[in-house]
Amino acid sequence: MSFLSFFKGYKNFGIFFSLLCIIIIAIIYNILNVKKPLPIYQPAMVSEELVDSTIQHQQKYHKIADFNLTNQNGETITQNTYKDKIYVADFFFTTCQTICPIMTDHMYQIQKEIISDDDVMLLSHSVTPKIDSVAQLKKYAKEKGVIDRKWNLVTGDKKQIYALARKSYLAVKTDGNGDEYDMIHTENFMLIDKKRQIRGFYDGTKSEDIKKLLEDIEILKAES
Repeated sequence: MSFLSFFKGYKNFGIFFSLLCIIIIAIIYNILNVKKPLPIYQPAMVSEELVDSTIQHQQKYHKIADFNLTNQNGETITQNTYKDKIYVADFFFTTCQTICPIMTDHMYQIQKEIISDDDVMLLSHSVTPKIDSVAQLKKYAKEKGVIDRKWNLVTGDKKQIYALARKSYLAVKTDGNGDEYDMIHTENFMLIDKKRQIRGFYDGTKSEDIKKLLEDIEILKAES
C-alpha cells in the first residue's frame, strides 16, 4: 500500500476528527466566555474605610435600608419607587464645581443607554439638602437633561441621606453623623439589584468605569 493510499483510507476519519476538534474548541470557548455572576457585596467584603464601624463585620443579608425622600418634582420617593428595578445610585450636590458635573454627565450617558429599558432607573441623592430644595433640584434637572421617569434627584433629611451613604450604599470614606458640619463628597456609583443588594462599585468620574457599569447592568438583567 502506498503512502498516499494509506491516507486516503483515513480520509473520513480525518474529516470526523477535525469536526470533533472544532466542536470541542467551540464548547470550551463558550464555557470560558460565560459571564460570571456579579458579586453580592457585604460590608465585610468592602474596604473598612468605606464601611461604618457598626456593620464592618457583617457577612450576609446586607440590603439598602428603607428611605423616604423628595424628588425634583416634589414627589415622595421610597424603596417602593424602585421595587423590582435595577438602579444606579450616587451622591452629589448641585453647587459642586469639581467631580459632580463629571458624574452627572456620566449619569446622563447611562440614562441615554437605558432610556427604553423599563427595568433600570437612576437615583441621585443630594448631600446638601438644605441648599438643594425641590426648586433647585428641578432647575438642575432641566439643565442636565434629567428624564423624570428614569432618574430621581432627591433631597430630604440630611441624617437619613448620610446614613444611607455610609450604612447602606457603603459609598463614603469619611466618618460622621449627618450633623450641620458633616459633609460627604464621593465619586462612587453603586449598582443595586432588584433585591436591594449592592452588585458593583464604580468611579463615576471615569469613562471606562461607566462602560463597565453598563456591561454589568446587562449581566444583572440576564441573572434576574
